[in-house]
Formats: sequence, structure tokens, C-alpha cells
Amino acid sequence: MIIQGFWKRSYQARKLITLSFLSTYLVLITGCNKQSELTSSSASENNSDRITIGTISQPRTIDPADNYELSGMMIIYNLSDTLYTYEVGTTKLKPQLATKMPTISKNGLVYTIRLRKGVKFHDGTAFNSEAMAFSLERFMANGGKPSFLLTNTIEKIETNGKYELIITLKEPFSAFPALLAFPGICAVSPQAYQIGKGKFVPNNFVGTGPYKLKKFHTGLLQLDTFDNYWGEKPKNQGINLQIYSNNAANLFNAFRTKSIDIAYQSLTPEQVENLIKESRAGKGKVIENISTNITFMALNVNSEFTSQKVIRKAIATLIDRELFNERIFKGQSELSYTMIPKSFNVSRPVFKDIYNNVAEAKQLLIEAGFSRKNPATIEIWYSSDSAEMSQAAAILKSLAKRDFGGLLKFIPNNISSVAFFKNLSLGSYQSILSNWYPDFLDADNYIYPFLNCIKGTATQNCIEGSSQVQGSFYHNEKINQLITQQRKTLNSTEREEIFVKIQKILAEDVPYIPLWQTKEYAFIQNDINGTIFNLNQTFPFWKITRSKIEKVVK
Repeated sequence: MIIQGFWKRSYQARKLITLSFLSTYLVLITGCNKQSELTSSSASENNSDRITIGTISQPRTIDPADNYELSGMMIIYNLSDTLYTYEVGTTKLKPQLATKMPTISKNGLVYTIRLRKGVKFHDGTAFNSEAMAFSLERFMANGGKPSFLLTNTIEKIETNGKYELIITLKEPFSAFPALLAFPGICAVSPQAYQIGKGKFVPNNFVGTGPYKLKKFHTGLLQLDTFDNYWGEKPKNQGINLQIYSNNAANLFNAFRTKSIDIAYQSLTPEQVENLIKESRAGKGKVIENISTNITFMALNVNSEFTSQKVIRKAIATLIDRELFNERIFKGQSELSYTMIPKSFNVSRPVFKDIYNNVAEAKQLLIEAGFSRKNPATIEIWYSSDSAEMSQAAAILKSLAKRDFGGLLKFIPNNISSVAFFKNLSLGSYQSILSNWYPDFLDADNYIYPFLNCIKGTATQNCIEGSSQVQGSFYHNEKINQLITQQRKTLNSTEREEIFVKIQKILAEDVPYIPLWQTKEYAFIQNDINGTIFNLNQTFPFWKITRSKIEKVVK
């Protein structure tokens, strides 16, 4: 999933698999006095059992078959259940609507999944294998934005009795259970939805999760607890999601005036810096975590200048990630030295190990025939709605002038998001700056969507495939073989070894340059606890509670 700018609507994605959520905990401890009265100091004094969360992004839709944006995904995550999920705050995949991990055939194609009994949808409909098959078929057949996740993967879906599902894949896919943990691949009531191209229900939701939808209006979503939920019951009486329509200043002020209990997604670096300082003085609390969203530079291997590996390597050497972090984010990002985030144990900082000698890179450019009179001139394209990309391009332009003395020049250019992504696969750009947010978490999702090439030649490079979609047009048969190999391999140690090989080849050929990972921040009032922050930028609302702060009676 590509995101231009932070927490914006996503546009492109390919197949993927998943691995881990990490999270940070915040537990607030309050003291007691013998003679006291209990009062609430929260934003919701008149309705203290509900939690108010502020954000700036209005969900386009909460139909799981069509939602492909972070704002909607956070809501769906709390209204629904999937076959598999992660234990809150851990990287451990576990059954949710399934009763155990699937039985897999010897050829790796057939998954048999036993389902949980006694589960009800929000409308009272019973959950069973037919309902789950309906949900999966609808996800594929209705043709929503994320439908490719299953249509590219599943051959057919069958039921065996009321509580067994049999799914046959088109080809072996070692992390298929993790793909089924994608929040949008959830169970929905067959009584509330239809199968059919474009038959979506954008403003309603009927699932099996711990909350049910009460209201979905512009500016406000309300979730009530679902009394008949089969699993862990919410520790609050409901959620009010207050939306400040892309106005970070209003979100910032709402938290400071205690109009909301939690501020999440998304504040400016300056606002984050201010609230962190205030939290150190006891005015609220902060949760910080590294997200799995990465920012990268793609280099078109078919374009003038960037087709030369010596230039791609020189650009990789030029990158000053510390400067990006300081100038753009006020220290609020994580430096990236590989396309696979460090959250995954297979990640290796291959670019850090190789590209650290500017003088050597400059000499190689001179030996390749470049000079001030004959510079390598490279256009950098990015979406016009991203201030971060604009700053990064300007910094790169300055770095080239400072470190390479005119041997290499960057020309920054911006274009609307729609045009940017439309032109990306056409080979229109020499280089681009963009973001990637995984649909769910596995190292494969940082490799396959960037490097896999279905059809390519030595002269034309990638004609069809992921690298063509991403604008690099990179083609390497060895990489294709390794990608296929890791997708068939169930052994985690063997997969890790394959991913290390892929990263080393990627660093040597330089079709992409990793730049940074974003950090996520949530700000919480002092009387709120139980907040757990997932790496996929969701958190379980059902864990949030309000403490009773005691005041001494004089």
C-alpha cells in the first residue's frame, strides 16, 4: 500500500503476507487517600464511561470489502473479527474466528480451517462456515480497492459442514494465515450485505466484533459495546471518535483543553514536540512507537543516468538520513538502511554497511566521465500534497551540490497525487520519493511489491510486474527465484536466510533507496489507561479504561 504523505489515502499495492505487531504500553497509577471523593478529570465528565478519541482523518468508507485507508481500517479493526489475529501487544499470530491454526495439505495449496461456535453477528445472525465463505467471496467479487489481496491468492472456497472452511490457493503461500489477519478480511453478516460488483455499504457495519456501530456521521463516529460478544468484553462503555477534518491545530487544541481523552493521527512534528514536553511536566502522557510505514526513493533503471549503476550507487552514498530526521521531523523518525523495517528479525542494514564513503563515490562519478560541464542531471518527482517529500527533495538537491560539486544535479518536481500514481508505471519519472504502508505485516510485503517481475528482458528490464508498477522497472531473475522460494518455505530460519540474500542483492543493484520509517504518537489524558499501540497503526479500543482520580476532602 503506497501512501503519499503521512496517514493519507493509499493508492497502489500488490500481494503480501504478514508477521508482526509490536506495541508500547502506558499504565497510569493513581494514589488513594482515606478521606476522599471520586471525581473524573477527563474530557468526558458528563459521560465518563465512554472514551473520546480525536483524529484528523474522516473514513471514506467502513465497508471492509472496499476500505483501503488507515482511517477506516482502525474502525473496522474494532468492529470485527478475522479468522486469525495477533495477541494484543505481541507478534504472535493466533486463531480468532478459527479455533486453531489451519491444517495445510502437503502441496501447500489446501487450507482446512475449523471455525468457532456460538458467535453472533451484531444483527443476531449466527456465524458459521457459510457466513465466513460469504464474507470472503464478497471481499473478492465486489471489486473493492483491497480485493486483489484474495483474488490474486485464492482459487476456490468450500464449506464442509457448519464449522469447517476449505480454501484452495492458486500457488503455495507460506504466510496465508497471516494474510487472513488483514482487518478487512473479516466476517460480515450475510443478512446485511450483498455480493455483486460495486455493492458496498459505506456508512454501516454489521460484524461480530466487541463494538457495534451506533453512528457514522461526518465529524463523528460512535461505537457502542456489543453485549453478545463471544470474546473479551470492552472495559469501557463505548467510543466517540471525534474527527477534526485534516485540521491538526484543532486536534492539538482539543487535547490541550481536555476536550478529548486521546489524540491520535496525526499531529505536526512541532505539535508532537510540544506535547512531549508537556507530558514530561505531568500534563498528559505519550506513547511512541516505530511504525511499519517506510519512505523510499525509487530509481528508474530504464531512464537516462539512473540506468547506470554507478549513479544509483552515488545517490545511495549521498543520502544523509540524520539530516532528514533533524530537518523534516525534529528527530521524530527512524533511519532506514534497508527496505525491510527493523521491526522484522530478517532486516539487515545493508545500505549502512556499503554506502558511507562520499569521496569514493565522487571519484567513481569522475571516472565515469561526469564533470561540472557534463553532470548527471536527475529529476526527482513526488506528490504535491506532501510537504515532507518537498523538503526531502530540496535537501537532496543541496546535498548533491555540497558533496559532489556539480557532478550530479537534482531537479525537484511535484505533481498531483492522482497524476503521480497514474504515471508511475509508465516510466515517466527518473526517480521518485514515495511511501509504503503494508496491508499486513511480513517481510515479503517489502520485497514482493517492489522487486517481483512477472515478465522482463535484459534490454527492457521489467515489462510487467511489481517493479514496473513501482516505477523502478527492475528485473533480476535471481531475485524472482528467491521471492518464489521464500513464499513456498514454511521454515522461518530458511526464510530469514533468503531475505538476507535478497537485501544484499537489492543494496548492490540499488533500484530503491530506503530513507526513513515514521514514528507514531498517541497522547493520552492522565486519567486514561490500558492504551496499547500496534505497529499497524491500530489499537484495541476495548482495552481502554478511565481511572477515578481522587481528590482530598478538606
